[in-house]
Formats: sequence, structure tokens, C-alpha cells
Amino acid sequence: MNILEHASYSASDVTIESRELLFRGFIQVEKVSLKHRLFDRVDYSPSIQRELVHRPEAAGVLLYNDQQQRFALIEQFRIGAFNDADSAWQLEIIAGVLDGDESPESCIRRETLEESGCEITTLKHLFSFYPSAGACSELFHLYVAEVELPINGGIFGEPDEGENIQLHLFDYSQLDVLLHNGRLRNAPVIMALQWLAQHIQQR
Repeated sequence: MNILEHASYSASDVTIESRELLFRGFIQVEKVSLKHRLFDRVDYSPSIQRELVHRPEAAGVLLYNDQQQRFALIEQFRIGAFNDADSAWQLEIIAGVLDGDESPESCIRRETLEESGCEITTLKHLFSFYPSAGACSELFHLYVAEVELPINGGIFGEPDEGENIQLHLFDYSQLDVLLHNGRLRNAPVIMALQWLAQHIQQR
């Protein structure tokens, strides 16, 4: 098997013994008892228990403009960073949760209008990945899009959904500082800006 293209095992190599729903809200928490195949052995692991956090699929996009030599990030309060020693207000790319059977591209276009006022015509897909596969089922789809950025930032979001979002605009010259000063604390924004740094070098 080519490990570059396929994992060593598949879903058929996991035996689910029991599943217990512990909590149901915007997220769900489930206790799963299972056994799985072991590397270089024909038998399975002993029975193990894991708590699994279920979150819907999500998608995010980095907005940039080569002619303007600028990119956009948003800042908002995040409960997951509530205990962060610096701040619970995080710099992020625009992102949102897929609504039902909505596609990642449709989600991004909707969220971009809500959180920046910008319209997207062309999207480029970078990666789809699990941000925290050790405990969470969320699958995140990461994109970039070149758009006409506004001259100034502003306040966006849906107040009835508890959103209070600040749109920030950055010059390409500020990119290196952001990537190295510790201000960025979540994977999608770091991955997207690393892509942008490579994109700028290759122009």
C-alpha cells in the first residue's frame, strides 16, 4: 500500500462496541467504546473508550488582492480561547459552519458577505482537514479568494447570532510580522497566510 495515497487501515478495521450520547446542543458529545487494528499485527486493540465531540463541517477563506497588496482578517471573541493568557479575541480568516447539505463554497460566499461585505467570484481550494482529530469530528475546508477589498475595515456579523466581528485589512508588508509575533493562534489562519507568503514569492 502506498502510504502517500492511502492510510494503513480503513473504517472496516474499527469495531464499535457501544456509543452513548452524553450531551446534545450546538455540539454533541458522545462516549464511544471500540477496538481497532494494530500495526504489524493481526489482532485488535483492547477495548478503549473515547469522548468524541461532534461539530458540523466548516469552511473558511482568506481574502486577498495582489493589485492592492493587501489581505483581510477578522477579529472576534472566541470561547475556546477564553483562558488564553493574552486575549480571547482572535484573528481569523472568514469562516462558518455548513448549513445542512450546503456546499463549502456556498457557505463561504454567504459568510463572506455577512462578515466583510465582499463578494466572491472565484475560489481556490487549499486543504480539507481535521483541526483536532484527537477528540473532534469537525472537517474544515480551507480556501483562498482574490477579491476587491474595501478601503477600510468595519464591524460585521449577525447580532442575533451573538456575532460582533471586526474586519481588519493588512498590507502584504505586514505578513511576516503576523506569522512570527505569536498573534495568530488558530490553524486555518496560519495555514492560509503561509500559502499567501508562498504566493507572493512566486508572483
